[in-house]
Amino acid sequence: MTEEWKLNKSSDIPLHQQIYNYMKNRIMNGEWPVGTRIPTQRDLAAKFGVNRSTIVYALGELAADGLIQSKVGQGTVIANNTWSLLAATPPPDWNQYVKSGSYQPNIHMIQQINRSETDPDIIRLGTGELSPELLPTGQMREIFSGSMASKLSLGYSEPKGSLYLREIISDYLKKKGIHATPSSILIISGGLQGLQLISLGLLYQGSAIFVENPSYLNSIHVFQSAGMFLHGIPMDQHGIRTESIGRLKRQHNAALLYTIPTFHNPTGTLMSSRRRTELLQICARERLPIIEDDVYGDLWFDAPSPPSLKALDQQGLVLYMGSMSKTLGPGLRIGWIVGPEPVIDRLSDIKMQTDYGSSALSQHAVAEWLSSGMYELHLMQIRAELRSRRDFTLDILKQYFHDIAQWNIPQGGFYIWLHVTKPISIRPLFEQALKEGILLNPGNIYDRSDQQHLRLSYAYASCNQLESGLIKLAELIRLHT
Repeated sequence: MTEEWKLNKSSDIPLHQQIYNYMKNRIMNGEWPVGTRIPTQRDLAAKFGVNRSTIVYALGELAADGLIQSKVGQGTVIANNTWSLLAATPPPDWNQYVKSGSYQPNIHMIQQINRSETDPDIIRLGTGELSPELLPTGQMREIFSGSMASKLSLGYSEPKGSLYLREIISDYLKKKGIHATPSSILIISGGLQGLQLISLGLLYQGSAIFVENPSYLNSIHVFQSAGMFLHGIPMDQHGIRTESIGRLKRQHNAALLYTIPTFHNPTGTLMSSRRRTELLQICARERLPIIEDDVYGDLWFDAPSPPSLKALDQQGLVLYMGSMSKTLGPGLRIGWIVGPEPVIDRLSDIKMQTDYGSSALSQHAVAEWLSSGMYELHLMQIRAELRSRRDFTLDILKQYFHDIAQWNIPQGGFYIWLHVTKPISIRPLFEQALKEGILLNPGNIYDRSDQQHLRLSYAYASCNQLESGLIKLAELIRLHT
């Protein structure tokens, strides 16, 4: 019940009557199904900005109509609506359907973050995407006009995606030391779909998956909803620690290992060359496949990152995922998986069963950006801008957080992993910051036991927002420690 409807306090209609009418309409048209629990009187009073007595009056009218009732242990729930009042057969209980779905809901804090990100007035200190002002919107418009439109097709593409795009990505990957023929590349609708396809097409239900701890995968439920179990492996400043992988693999019979070695989400860590070699050697010995998520790989600042795991892979051990979401625009929803042809064939078959191919428009746009040289020029600008924003953010941290926190200095990507050095209650801090118009990404959404970290992003908020938001955050941290 999060609609944006507001009371008209200048109306001749009494406030309790407005609330009664609003809630009755929602109930009678089926938007609030039978069994839906309504907020408490206190929460409703706060939502509508009225006295509690006004809410009591409105709810009393609804109860008298037989539309709501109070149940011990359940609070106040919707008891009837149009269907249940008029039909001989009770209407479907949509709440039961919602609860019965196999896909697990996001944790409550993630849901709050997702909702709050739609508020244009909020300062988003943790958002993992480029600011709209950094996206090449004007140049993208030009892609769909003039001579560049000659190869544009609005039909379905091949099962693995546009051959034109896969050929261009093959050439693009060679510059990274990855040799992949177009037939070993699958175009996907962003990295998240890649993980969904892998969970559906390659893994048994109940499989164990190793991830870095903390991990981006803990903030989404793509594997868990497919019946998989995540096991976290600790990190240090060089990346995922490898010494326990063999023992844990045998103990849990792990199916694969998922890693973001380059500018890790959420910590910003860059896995060292030595650690990459160690990881590949151990996983080869243990016959443990690797999913390498390289969506931040192009966003280095001062020097190119070490070769990707896929570039070092000599045994077909690594499934490699890339994307344009972090560099060119999240709305394109274009990424790719590189792997052995039988695997790519299997995943492409499942993709065709689920969405019949990624957007032809987006595939065309990405192909033109890569083939024209515009992408490299764009990357140079984005790297420079992100480096400047990183340095600006670090200066603010030095000035306002020096006595309450520690942090890493990322060599690329979006994130600073802020460690609050004094004991803190992370949930009250999150809630208070939200009331102050600041949206945080707390560490406990990446590691449920973590109460001391915040993921800061310098990619989305403007410099003015970064400054005012971080200064206020420092004040709030001091109040909560």
